[in-house]
Amino acid sequence: MNYKHNISSEISVSYVVTKKKLTLIAALGVTIGIAIFVFMNSMLKGFDRTSTDAIFKTVPHIRLFKDDETSRPLKKSAVGTNETVIVNPKIVPENNVLLNPDELIKLLKNQDNVTVVTPQTNVNVFYNNGRSQISGLSTGIDIGEANRMFNIKSFVVEGNADDLKNIQNGILLGVGIAEKMNVKTGDNISITSSKNVLKIMRVVGLFRTNNSNTDKTRSYINTSLAQQLLQKNTSYITDININVKDFDNAVIYADRFSKLTGYKAEDWKAANETLMAASRMRRIIITVVTFAILLVAGFGIYNILNMTISHKINDIAILKAIGFRGEDVIRIFVQQALIIGVIGMVMGLTLATVLVNILSHVYVGGDIGYFPIRFEPIQYLRGLIFGFLVTFFAGYIPARKAANVDPVSIFRK
Repeated sequence: MNYKHNISSEISVSYVVTKKKLTLIAALGVTIGIAIFVFMNSMLKGFDRTSTDAIFKTVPHIRLFKDDETSRPLKKSAVGTNETVIVNPKIVPENNVLLNPDELIKLLKNQDNVTVVTPQTNVNVFYNNGRSQISGLSTGIDIGEANRMFNIKSFVVEGNADDLKNIQNGILLGVGIAEKMNVKTGDNISITSSKNVLKIMRVVGLFRTNNSNTDKTRSYINTSLAQQLLQKNTSYITDININVKDFDNAVIYADRFSKLTGYKAEDWKAANETLMAASRMRRIIITVVTFAILLVAGFGIYNILNMTISHKINDIAILKAIGFRGEDVIRIFVQQALIIGVIGMVMGLTLATVLVNILSHVYVGGDIGYFPIRFEPIQYLRGLIFGFLVTFFAGYIPARKAANVDPVSIFRK
């Protein structure tokens, strides 16, 4: 049996060596397929990583809050009657505040896989500087906890975010607001809340998230000051932000925390449905393109082996006549396909590495910096697996045809 295996391997190698041009063409097909597969999927991974990092600058993995309630009809129809009830549902003007926030925070921090829990109080405000007035949202935070969650310091471009700890009336402004109001770090501005409370604020720093809407409307202040702007006590909290270890499964934790606390828990994917839909579309497009290229490469190998079998039909008949079985013939041509595949995969992974290296040094600007692509070992492994599968079946299908050759009928011809 080992003797036949050795002979089969020698025959496979001889077919590859004697048909150098066809072998090279087939290998190049695999090369391009594997290179594009690895390159495109590495690029997709980079896009997803960059998009996720941008989202997490201002959005937690899970947000716990009290959702708006809709008024219900005062009178319901009795079962089996034709009575018509006119309903004009409206949002109930109820205070969306979390009760006992300290207890909720303590409860959430004790949950498995929770890394950071921090409260915040959102205030709708007007930023005022002379005649300039801009509407926006000011978020009351504990800068230490908020920085652990959002890494705020990483996108502060002027000033020092830690000054919020020491300056009670400090405010960290988005660069869009600062540009419109012509202010810089150290300047004073006034803000007016929806409760018509006016506060004079000192700008302690500017941040840039490169999200236009955020940079032109958002600011950060101390939680106690946000509560004063709303004329509320120190227990007034509108949101509790939660980060978990496995943010991809945040929807599972959100459901658990909602049942645990009785409040609505929204995961980051639900809060960014449009971006998630765009990401899914991008992933589908890239997957279809890369699979199509690999299939084309597989058909190339299939056609070449099919042609080889047609040309070598007499040789196959002789092999079967001297004792080679159908499985031995299949082994010969599958080995030939795998040899071509291995050559193509080695060249393909090398080409993919070169492409990734070149693109990773292309500067695109903004907070992204260099193009968001890097070496992804898992993509290389997937490329190898798919490459082996495609080349195996590309060799196995025509090999079955060769295995069914009847040597007697071939000799008669």
